[in-house]
Amino acid sequence: MAKNLEEILKLCEKHQIKMIDFKLTDIDGRWRHLGIPVKRLTEDTMVHGIGFDGSNYGYAAVENSDMVFVPVLESAIIDPYAEVPTLSMIGDVMVIEHPHNRPFNQYPRNIAKRALEFMKEQGVADEMLVGPEYEFYVFDHIAYANAPESSGFSINARQAEWSSFNPDNNNGYLIENGRGYHISLPMDINNDLRARMCLAMEDFGVNVKYHHHEVGACGQMEIEVELGDMLTMADHTMDIKYIIKNEAAREGRTATLMPKPIAGEAGNGLHVHMLLRKNGEPVFYDEKGYGGLSETAFYFIGGLLTHAASLCAITNPSTNSYKRLVPGYEAPVTIGYAMANRSAVVRIPAYAKAPQAKRFELRNPDATCNPYFALSAILMAGLDGIEKKIDPHAKGWGPYDCNLFDLPEDEKKKLTGLPASLSEALDALEADHDYLVKNGVFPERLLKLHIARRRRDAEAVMRLPHPKEFALYYDL
Repeated sequence: MAKNLEEILKLCEKHQIKMIDFKLTDIDGRWRHLGIPVKRLTEDTMVHGIGFDGSNYGYAAVENSDMVFVPVLESAIIDPYAEVPTLSMIGDVMVIEHPHNRPFNQYPRNIAKRALEFMKEQGVADEMLVGPEYEFYVFDHIAYANAPESSGFSINARQAEWSSFNPDNNNGYLIENGRGYHISLPMDINNDLRARMCLAMEDFGVNVKYHHHEVGACGQMEIEVELGDMLTMADHTMDIKYIIKNEAAREGRTATLMPKPIAGEAGNGLHVHMLLRKNGEPVFYDEKGYGGLSETAFYFIGGLLTHAASLCAITNPSTNSYKRLVPGYEAPVTIGYAMANRSAVVRIPAYAKAPQAKRFELRNPDATCNPYFALSAILMAGLDGIEKKIDPHAKGWGPYDCNLFDLPEDEKKKLTGLPASLSEALDALEADHDYLVKNGVFPERLLKLHIARRRRDAEAVMRLPHPKEFALYYDL
Protein backbone atom coordinates (compact mmCIF):
# COMPACT_ATOMS: atom_id res chain seq x y z
CA MET A 1 0.00 0.00 0.00
CA ALA A 2 1.70 3.17 -1.23
CA LYS A 3 1.79 6.23 1.03
CA ASN A 4 3.46 8.80 -1.22
CA LEU A 5 4.32 9.50 -4.83
CA GLU A 6 7.84 8.13 -4.46
CA GLU A 7 6.46 4.74 -3.41
CA ILE A 8 3.98 4.80 -6.30
CA LEU A 9 6.73 5.48 -8.83
CA LYS A 10 8.89 2.69 -7.37
CA LEU A 11 5.92 0.34 -7.70
CA CYS A 12 5.47 1.40 -11.32
CA GLU A 13 9.15 0.81 -12.08
CA LYS A 14 9.15 -2.62 -10.40
CA HIS A 15 6.12 -3.84 -12.38
CA GLN A 16 6.93 -1.96 -15.62
CA ILE A 17 3.69 0.01 -15.40
CA LYS A 18 2.93 2.05 -18.53
CA MET A 19 -0.40 3.70 -17.68
CA ILE A 20 -2.12 5.13 -14.62
CA ASP A 21 -5.88 4.64 -14.52
CA PHE A 22 -8.10 6.85 -12.35
CA LYS A 23 -11.54 5.49 -11.45
CA LEU A 24 -14.39 7.80 -10.47
CA THR A 25 -17.92 6.98 -9.32
CA ASP A 26 -20.88 8.59 -11.06
CA ILE A 27 -24.21 9.44 -9.44
CA ASP A 28 -25.69 6.04 -10.35
CA GLY A 29 -22.83 4.06 -8.79
CA ARG A 30 -20.99 3.13 -11.98
CA TRP A 31 -17.26 3.45 -12.32
CA ARG A 32 -15.92 5.73 -15.03
CA HIS A 33 -12.24 6.14 -15.71
CA LEU A 34 -9.52 8.09 -17.41
CA GLY A 35 -5.89 7.20 -18.04
CA ILE A 36 -2.57 9.00 -18.24
CA PRO A 37 0.91 7.77 -19.18
CA VAL A 38 2.93 6.97 -16.08
CA LYS A 39 5.41 9.77 -16.83
CA ARG A 40 2.56 12.30 -16.40
CA LEU A 41 2.07 11.27 -12.76
CA THR A 42 3.70 14.05 -10.73
CA GLU A 43 3.36 15.87 -7.43
CA ASP A 44 1.19 18.38 -9.26
CA THR A 45 -1.31 15.56 -9.97
CA MET A 46 -1.34 14.65 -6.29
CA VAL A 47 -1.89 18.23 -5.13
CA HIS A 48 -3.99 19.83 -7.85
CA GLY A 49 -5.66 16.75 -9.35
CA ILE A 50 -7.12 16.32 -12.81
CA GLY A 51 -10.04 18.43 -14.00
CA PHE A 52 -13.23 16.91 -15.39
CA ASP A 53 -16.86 17.76 -16.14
CA GLY A 54 -18.99 16.41 -13.29
CA SER A 55 -22.24 17.15 -15.11
CA ASN A 56 -21.46 14.23 -17.43
CA TYR A 57 -21.40 12.03 -14.33
CA GLY A 58 -24.93 13.08 -13.41
CA TYR A 59 -24.04 15.65 -10.75
CA ALA A 60 -25.27 19.21 -10.69
CA ALA A 61 -22.90 21.77 -12.15
CA VAL A 62 -20.72 23.70 -9.74
CA GLU A 63 -20.99 27.36 -10.63
CA ASN A 64 -17.82 29.42 -10.96
CA SER A 65 -15.63 26.53 -9.81
CA ASP A 66 -13.42 23.86 -11.32
CA MET A 67 -13.91 20.26 -10.26
CA VAL A 68 -10.88 17.98 -9.94
CA PHE A 69 -10.17 14.35 -9.20
CA VAL A 70 -7.44 13.81 -6.57
CA PRO A 71 -6.04 10.24 -6.37
CA VAL A 72 -6.07 8.24 -3.13
CA LEU A 73 -2.58 6.73 -3.13
CA GLU A 74 -3.46 3.97 -0.67
CA SER A 75 -5.93 2.54 -3.20
CA ALA A 76 -3.27 1.84 -5.84
CA ILE A 77 -3.61 -1.63 -7.36
CA ILE A 78 -2.29 -3.24 -10.54
CA ASP A 79 -5.34 -3.70 -12.74
CA PRO A 80 -5.43 -7.39 -13.75
CA TYR A 81 -7.88 -6.74 -16.60
CA ALA A 82 -5.87 -4.17 -18.56
CA GLU A 83 -3.70 -5.57 -21.36
CA VAL A 84 -1.21 -2.69 -21.08
CA PRO A 85 0.42 -2.78 -17.60
CA THR A 86 -1.77 -0.37 -15.65
CA LEU A 87 -1.86 0.93 -12.09
CA SER A 88 -5.37 1.82 -10.96
CA MET A 89 -6.46 4.27 -8.26
CA ILE A 90 -9.76 5.58 -6.97
CA GLY A 91 -9.91 9.08 -5.56
CA ASP A 92 -11.81 12.00 -4.15
CA VAL A 93 -13.40 14.88 -6.00
CA MET A 94 -12.64 18.41 -4.91
CA VAL A 95 -13.76 21.89 -5.91
CA ILE A 96 -10.90 24.32 -6.51
CA GLU A 97 -11.12 27.32 -4.23
CA HIS A 98 -8.62 29.69 -2.69
CA PRO A 99 -6.82 29.35 -0.43
CA HIS A 100 -7.88 25.66 0.00
CA ASN A 101 -9.77 23.14 -2.06
CA ARG A 102 -13.05 21.86 -0.62
CA PRO A 103 -14.65 18.44 -1.04
CA PHE A 104 -17.37 18.36 -3.71
CA ASN A 105 -20.44 17.76 -1.56
CA GLN A 106 -22.29 15.64 -4.15
CA TYR A 107 -19.50 13.11 -4.68
CA PRO A 108 -20.47 9.72 -3.19
CA ARG A 109 -17.20 9.06 -1.35
CA ASN A 110 -17.33 12.51 0.26
CA ILE A 111 -20.88 11.85 1.46
CA ALA A 112 -19.76 8.61 3.13
CA LYS A 113 -16.97 10.52 4.89
CA ARG A 114 -19.40 13.14 6.16
CA ALA A 115 -21.84 10.50 7.42
CA LEU A 116 -19.05 8.91 9.45
CA GLU A 117 -18.00 12.32 10.78
CA PHE A 118 -21.60 12.99 11.83
CA MET A 119 -21.69 9.64 13.69
CA LYS A 120 -18.56 10.62 15.63
CA GLU A 121 -19.92 14.09 16.39
CA GLN A 122 -23.05 12.50 17.86
CA GLY A 123 -20.85 10.51 20.22
CA VAL A 124 -22.62 7.27 19.36
CA ALA A 125 -19.63 5.41 17.92
CA ASP A 126 -16.33 5.94 16.17
CA GLU A 127 -16.58 2.97 13.79
CA MET A 128 -19.29 1.47 11.63
CA LEU A 129 -18.43 -1.99 10.36
CA VAL A 130 -20.38 -3.53 7.50
CA GLY A 131 -20.26 -6.86 5.68
CA PRO A 132 -22.22 -7.05 2.43
CA GLU A 133 -23.26 -10.30 0.77
CA TYR A 134 -22.87 -10.18 -3.01
CA GLU A 135 -25.38 -12.21 -5.02
CA PHE A 136 -25.19 -12.36 -8.82
CA TYR A 137 -25.95 -14.53 -11.83
CA VAL A 138 -23.45 -15.84 -14.38
CA PHE A 139 -24.96 -16.56 -17.80
CA ASP A 140 -23.47 -17.93 -21.00
CA HIS A 141 -25.26 -15.38 -23.17
CA ILE A 142 -27.66 -12.47 -22.88
CA ALA A 143 -29.53 -10.59 -25.61
CA TYR A 144 -32.22 -7.92 -25.29
CA ALA A 145 -34.11 -5.47 -27.48
CA ASN A 146 -36.28 -2.42 -26.81
CA ALA A 147 -37.20 -1.36 -30.34
CA PRO A 148 -40.65 -0.08 -31.34
CA GLU A 149 -41.32 -3.25 -33.35
CA SER A 150 -39.56 -5.77 -31.11
CA SER A 151 -39.10 -6.03 -27.36
CA GLY A 152 -37.77 -8.80 -25.17
CA PHE A 153 -34.71 -10.62 -23.86
CA SER A 154 -33.12 -14.04 -24.15
CA ILE A 155 -30.77 -15.77 -21.69
CA ASN A 156 -28.68 -18.88 -22.11
CA ALA A 157 -27.41 -20.74 -19.04
CA ARG A 158 -26.26 -24.22 -19.88
CA GLN A 159 -26.56 -25.53 -16.30
CA ALA A 160 -30.27 -24.62 -16.07
CA GLU A 161 -32.93 -27.31 -16.45
CA TRP A 162 -34.38 -25.48 -19.46
CA SER A 163 -31.19 -26.53 -21.30
CA SER A 164 -32.01 -30.23 -20.97
CA PHE A 165 -32.80 -30.58 -24.71
CA ASN A 166 -30.00 -28.32 -25.90
CA PRO A 167 -27.64 -30.41 -28.07
CA ASP A 168 -24.70 -28.09 -27.37
CA ASN A 169 -22.61 -28.43 -24.19
CA ASN A 170 -25.20 -30.60 -22.47
CA ASN A 171 -23.84 -33.41 -20.29
CA GLY A 172 -27.12 -34.00 -18.45
CA TYR A 173 -25.90 -32.53 -15.13
CA LEU A 174 -28.48 -29.77 -14.82
CA ILE A 175 -29.96 -28.03 -11.79
CA GLU A 176 -33.67 -28.09 -11.02
CA ASN A 177 -35.36 -24.69 -10.76
CA GLY A 178 -34.85 -23.19 -7.29
CA ARG A 179 -32.58 -26.04 -6.15
CA GLY A 180 -29.14 -24.53 -6.67
CA TYR A 181 -28.24 -23.77 -3.05
CA HIS A 182 -24.74 -25.15 -2.29
CA ILE A 183 -25.02 -27.51 -5.28
CA SER A 184 -21.83 -29.49 -5.91
CA LEU A 185 -19.69 -30.36 -8.92
CA PRO A 186 -20.27 -31.27 -11.72
CA MET A 187 -23.54 -29.27 -11.67
CA ASP A 188 -21.80 -26.23 -10.25
CA ILE A 189 -19.98 -25.33 -13.45
CA ASN A 190 -19.02 -21.90 -12.07
CA ASN A 191 -17.06 -23.13 -9.05
CA ASP A 192 -13.62 -22.36 -10.50
CA LEU A 193 -14.79 -19.03 -11.90
CA ARG A 194 -16.06 -18.04 -8.44
CA ALA A 195 -12.78 -19.14 -6.88
CA ARG A 196 -10.85 -16.96 -9.32
CA MET A 197 -13.12 -14.05 -8.44
CA CYS A 198 -12.37 -14.58 -4.74
CA LEU A 199 -8.61 -14.74 -5.34
CA ALA A 200 -8.79 -11.53 -7.37
CA MET A 201 -10.73 -9.89 -4.54
CA GLU A 202 -8.02 -10.91 -2.07
CA ASP A 203 -5.45 -9.25 -4.36
CA PHE A 204 -7.54 -6.06 -4.14
CA GLY A 205 -7.39 -6.24 -0.34
CA VAL A 206 -10.87 -7.72 0.18
CA ASN A 207 -11.10 -10.38 2.90
CA VAL A 208 -13.39 -13.08 1.48
CA LYS A 209 -15.42 -15.11 3.96
CA TYR A 210 -16.74 -17.79 1.59
CA HIS A 211 -18.35 -18.41 -1.79
CA HIS A 212 -21.00 -20.85 -3.00
CA HIS A 213 -23.73 -21.51 -5.53
CA GLU A 214 -26.97 -19.80 -4.53
CA VAL A 215 -30.60 -20.90 -4.90
CA GLY A 216 -31.06 -19.77 -8.50
CA ALA A 217 -30.46 -22.86 -10.67
CA CYS A 218 -29.42 -20.97 -13.80
CA GLY A 219 -26.14 -19.67 -12.40
CA GLN A 220 -26.80 -17.71 -9.20
CA MET A 221 -23.70 -17.15 -7.06
CA GLU A 222 -22.88 -15.64 -3.69
CA ILE A 223 -19.62 -14.26 -2.34
CA GLU A 224 -19.63 -13.03 1.24
CA VAL A 225 -16.84 -10.91 2.69
CA GLU A 226 -15.61 -10.19 6.19
CA LEU A 227 -16.72 -7.07 8.05
CA GLY A 228 -14.80 -3.87 7.38
CA ASP A 229 -15.15 -0.15 8.04
CA MET A 230 -17.93 1.50 6.08
CA LEU A 231 -15.86 3.67 3.73
CA THR A 232 -13.47 0.85 2.87
CA MET A 233 -16.36 -1.53 2.19
CA ALA A 234 -18.04 1.01 -0.08
CA ASP A 235 -14.74 1.23 -1.99
CA HIS A 236 -14.49 -2.57 -2.03
CA THR A 237 -18.05 -2.92 -3.32
CA MET A 238 -16.96 -1.00 -6.41
CA ASP A 239 -13.89 -3.27 -6.65
CA ILE A 240 -15.99 -6.42 -6.25
CA LYS A 241 -18.51 -5.51 -8.94
CA TYR A 242 -15.61 -4.72 -11.28
CA ILE A 243 -13.96 -8.08 -10.53
CA ILE A 244 -17.16 -10.13 -10.89
CA LYS A 245 -17.98 -8.67 -14.29
CA ASN A 246 -14.45 -8.76 -15.66
CA GLU A 247 -13.66 -12.31 -14.49
CA ALA A 248 -16.85 -13.51 -16.19
CA ALA A 249 -16.04 -11.58 -19.37
CA ARG A 250 -12.54 -13.04 -19.40
CA GLU A 251 -14.15 -16.49 -19.76
CA GLY A 252 -16.58 -15.39 -22.43
CA ARG A 253 -19.43 -15.38 -19.91
CA THR A 254 -21.53 -12.53 -18.56
CA ALA A 255 -22.32 -11.65 -14.93
CA THR A 256 -25.11 -9.45 -13.58
CA LEU A 257 -25.97 -8.19 -10.11
CA MET A 258 -29.39 -7.09 -11.43
CA PRO A 259 -31.96 -7.87 -8.70
CA LYS A 260 -34.38 -10.03 -10.73
CA PRO A 261 -33.07 -11.16 -14.11
CA ILE A 262 -35.03 -14.43 -14.14
CA ALA A 263 -38.77 -14.80 -13.47
CA GLY A 264 -39.61 -17.57 -11.03
CA GLU A 265 -36.09 -17.77 -9.62
CA ALA A 266 -34.42 -16.21 -6.60
CA GLY A 267 -33.37 -12.59 -6.94
CA ASN A 268 -30.02 -10.98 -6.20
CA GLY A 269 -29.79 -9.07 -2.95
CA LEU A 270 -27.04 -7.09 -1.26
CA HIS A 271 -27.74 -7.96 2.37
CA VAL A 272 -25.78 -5.62 4.64
CA HIS A 273 -24.53 -6.84 8.05
CA MET A 274 -23.66 -3.97 10.37
CA LEU A 275 -22.39 -3.10 13.83
CA LEU A 276 -21.01 -0.06 15.65
CA ARG A 277 -17.97 0.20 17.90
CA LYS A 278 -16.80 2.92 20.26
CA ASN A 279 -13.25 2.91 21.61
CA GLY A 280 -12.98 -0.63 20.28
CA GLU A 281 -15.98 -1.83 22.30
CA PRO A 282 -19.21 -3.18 20.72
CA VAL A 283 -22.13 -0.76 20.88
CA PHE A 284 -24.76 -3.28 19.79
CA TYR A 285 -24.11 -6.04 22.40
CA ASP A 286 -26.15 -6.75 25.52
CA GLU A 287 -26.11 -10.27 26.90
CA LYS A 288 -29.63 -9.85 28.32
CA GLY A 289 -31.19 -8.20 25.28
CA TYR A 290 -33.34 -9.95 22.67
CA GLY A 291 -30.94 -11.71 20.34
CA GLY A 292 -28.04 -10.37 22.42
CA LEU A 293 -28.64 -6.83 21.18
CA SER A 294 -28.41 -3.62 23.21
CA GLU A 295 -31.00 -0.89 23.59
CA THR A 296 -28.91 1.29 21.26
CA ALA A 297 -28.97 -1.44 18.63
CA PHE A 298 -32.76 -1.56 18.75
CA TYR A 299 -33.00 2.22 18.46
CA PHE A 300 -30.79 1.92 15.35
CA ILE A 301 -33.16 -0.76 14.01
CA GLY A 302 -36.07 1.53 14.86
CA GLY A 303 -34.54 4.22 12.67
CA LEU A 304 -34.05 1.78 9.79
CA LEU A 305 -37.65 0.58 9.98
CA THR A 306 -39.08 4.10 10.43
CA HIS A 307 -37.37 5.23 7.24
CA ALA A 308 -37.53 1.88 5.40
CA ALA A 309 -39.74 3.17 2.57
CA SER A 310 -37.61 6.23 1.78
CA LEU A 311 -34.41 4.23 2.23
CA CYS A 312 -35.59 1.93 -0.55
CA ALA A 313 -35.29 4.81 -3.02
CA ILE A 314 -31.53 4.73 -2.33
CA THR A 315 -30.86 1.08 -1.42
CA ASN A 316 -33.19 -0.29 -4.15
CA PRO A 317 -33.10 2.41 -6.84
CA SER A 318 -34.11 0.44 -9.95
CA THR A 319 -37.47 -0.56 -11.37
CA ASN A 320 -36.17 -4.14 -11.37
CA SER A 321 -35.56 -3.95 -7.60
CA TYR A 322 -39.28 -4.31 -6.90
CA LYS A 323 -39.58 -7.47 -8.95
CA ARG A 324 -37.29 -9.04 -6.33
CA LEU A 325 -39.11 -7.64 -3.28
CA VAL A 326 -42.07 -10.00 -3.60
CA PRO A 327 -43.27 -12.87 -1.38
CA GLY A 328 -41.95 -16.38 -1.74
CA TYR A 329 -38.24 -15.93 -2.54
CA GLU A 330 -36.67 -15.14 0.87
CA ALA A 331 -36.67 -11.46 -0.08
CA PRO A 332 -38.27 -9.25 2.58
CA VAL A 333 -41.53 -7.46 1.88
CA THR A 334 -42.61 -6.59 5.43
CA ILE A 335 -41.22 -3.89 7.71
CA GLY A 336 -40.14 -5.73 10.84
CA TYR A 337 -37.29 -7.47 12.66
CA ALA A 338 -36.67 -10.96 13.98
CA MET A 339 -34.08 -13.43 15.13
CA ALA A 340 -32.74 -15.70 12.36
CA ASN A 341 -35.81 -14.97 10.21
CA ARG A 342 -35.02 -14.34 6.55
CA SER A 343 -38.52 -13.02 5.79
CA ALA A 344 -37.97 -9.91 7.96
CA VAL A 345 -36.41 -6.69 6.67
CA VAL A 346 -34.00 -6.74 9.62
CA ARG A 347 -32.62 -10.13 10.63
CA ILE A 348 -30.51 -10.88 13.71
CA PRO A 349 -28.19 -13.79 12.82
CA ALA A 350 -28.36 -16.46 15.53
CA TYR A 351 -24.81 -17.60 14.83
CA ALA A 352 -23.21 -14.22 15.66
CA LYS A 353 -22.99 -14.67 19.44
CA ALA A 354 -19.66 -13.13 20.45
CA PRO A 355 -19.90 -9.53 21.75
CA GLN A 356 -17.53 -8.19 19.07
CA ALA A 357 -19.53 -9.93 16.34
CA LYS A 358 -23.03 -9.04 17.56
CA ARG A 359 -24.85 -7.44 14.67
CA PHE A 360 -27.92 -7.53 12.45
CA GLU A 361 -28.46 -7.39 8.72
CA LEU A 362 -30.66 -5.26 6.49
CA ARG A 363 -32.00 -7.61 3.83
CA ASN A 364 -33.77 -5.40 1.30
CA PRO A 365 -30.83 -3.62 -0.46
CA ASP A 366 -29.58 -4.73 -3.86
CA ALA A 367 -26.49 -3.99 -5.92
CA THR A 368 -28.15 -1.51 -8.30
CA CYS A 369 -27.52 1.00 -5.50
CA ASN A 370 -24.62 3.41 -5.32
CA PRO A 371 -22.82 1.78 -2.34
CA TYR A 372 -21.58 5.08 -0.90
CA PHE A 373 -25.09 6.54 -0.92
CA ALA A 374 -26.70 3.33 0.36
CA LEU A 375 -24.36 2.73 3.30
CA SER A 376 -24.44 6.43 4.24
CA ALA A 377 -28.25 6.49 4.14
CA ILE A 378 -28.43 3.33 6.27
CA LEU A 379 -26.13 4.93 8.85
CA MET A 380 -28.11 8.19 8.89
CA ALA A 381 -31.41 6.34 9.37
CA GLY A 382 -29.94 4.34 12.25
CA LEU A 383 -28.47 7.44 13.91
CA ASP A 384 -31.86 9.13 13.64
CA GLY A 385 -33.39 6.17 15.46
CA ILE A 386 -30.79 6.43 18.23
CA GLU A 387 -31.28 10.19 18.56
CA LYS A 388 -35.08 9.84 18.79
CA LYS A 389 -34.97 6.56 20.77
CA ILE A 390 -37.31 4.80 18.35
CA ASP A 391 -38.28 1.45 19.89
CA PRO A 392 -39.23 -0.96 17.08
CA HIS A 393 -41.07 -3.27 19.48
CA ALA A 394 -43.23 -0.40 20.76
CA LYS A 395 -43.98 0.47 17.11
CA GLY A 396 -45.29 -3.05 16.52
CA TRP A 397 -42.45 -4.08 14.22
CA GLY A 398 -41.55 -7.30 15.96
CA PRO A 399 -39.93 -9.47 16.87
CA TYR A 400 -41.56 -11.67 14.23
CA ASP A 401 -40.41 -15.17 15.15
CA CYS A 402 -42.38 -16.78 12.36
CA ASN A 403 -42.33 -16.88 8.57
CA LEU A 404 -44.14 -13.71 7.63
CA PHE A 405 -45.15 -15.21 4.28
CA ASP A 406 -47.12 -17.95 6.12
CA LEU A 407 -49.24 -15.66 8.31
CA PRO A 408 -53.02 -15.81 7.87
CA GLU A 409 -54.36 -13.15 5.52
CA ASP A 410 -56.05 -11.19 8.33
CA GLU A 411 -52.71 -10.99 10.18
CA LYS A 412 -50.85 -9.96 7.04
CA LYS A 413 -53.20 -6.99 6.65
CA LYS A 414 -51.91 -5.61 9.96
CA LEU A 415 -48.34 -5.47 8.67
CA THR A 416 -46.67 -2.56 6.89
CA GLY A 417 -44.99 -3.46 3.63
CA LEU A 418 -42.05 -2.10 1.73
CA PRO A 419 -42.82 -0.01 -1.37
CA ALA A 420 -44.18 -2.11 -4.23
CA SER A 421 -42.56 0.01 -6.93
CA LEU A 422 -39.73 2.47 -7.51
CA SER A 423 -42.25 5.29 -7.88
CA GLU A 424 -43.66 4.54 -4.41
CA ALA A 425 -40.15 4.58 -2.94
CA LEU A 426 -39.36 7.90 -4.61
CA ASP A 427 -42.59 9.38 -3.26
CA ALA A 428 -41.50 8.24 0.21
CA LEU A 429 -38.06 9.82 -0.21
CA GLU A 430 -39.58 13.13 -1.26
CA ALA A 431 -41.74 13.10 1.87
CA ASP A 432 -39.12 11.72 4.27
CA HIS A 433 -35.51 12.84 3.88
CA ASP A 434 -34.81 15.18 6.80
CA TYR A 435 -32.72 12.46 8.44
CA LEU A 436 -30.45 12.37 5.36
CA VAL A 437 -29.72 16.10 5.13
CA LYS A 438 -28.69 16.53 8.77
CA ASN A 439 -25.30 18.23 9.06
CA GLY A 440 -25.29 18.56 5.27
CA VAL A 441 -24.50 14.87 4.78
CA PHE A 442 -26.79 14.51 1.75
CA PRO A 443 -27.27 17.80 -0.13
CA GLU A 444 -30.91 18.51 -1.01
CA ARG A 445 -29.77 19.21 -4.55
CA LEU A 446 -28.29 15.72 -4.88
CA LEU A 447 -31.46 14.05 -3.59
CA LYS A 448 -33.53 16.00 -6.12
CA LEU A 449 -31.18 14.90 -8.91
CA HIS A 450 -31.36 11.28 -7.76
CA ILE A 451 -35.16 11.36 -7.62
CA ALA A 452 -35.43 12.98 -11.06
CA ARG A 453 -33.11 10.41 -12.66
CA ARG A 454 -34.92 7.47 -11.12
CA ARG A 455 -38.33 8.86 -12.09
CA ARG A 456 -37.11 8.99 -15.69
CA ASP A 457 -36.23 5.30 -15.39
CA ALA A 458 -39.65 4.44 -13.99
CA GLU A 459 -41.46 6.42 -16.68
CA ALA A 460 -39.37 4.85 -19.47
CA VAL A 461 -40.20 1.33 -18.28
CA MET A 462 -43.85 2.16 -17.75
CA ARG A 463 -44.23 3.47 -21.33
CA LEU A 464 -42.77 0.33 -22.91
CA PRO A 465 -45.31 -2.37 -23.89
CA HIS A 466 -44.56 -5.59 -22.00
CA PRO A 467 -44.64 -9.03 -23.68
CA LYS A 468 -47.00 -10.27 -20.98
CA GLU A 469 -49.49 -7.59 -21.98
CA PHE A 470 -49.76 -9.16 -25.42
CA ALA A 471 -50.61 -12.50 -23.80
CA LEU A 472 -53.19 -10.87 -21.54
CA TYR A 473 -54.87 -8.34 -23.81
CA TYR A 474 -54.02 -8.81 -27.49
CA ASP A 475 -57.23 -10.67 -28.31
CA LEU A 476 -59.61 -8.47 -26.31
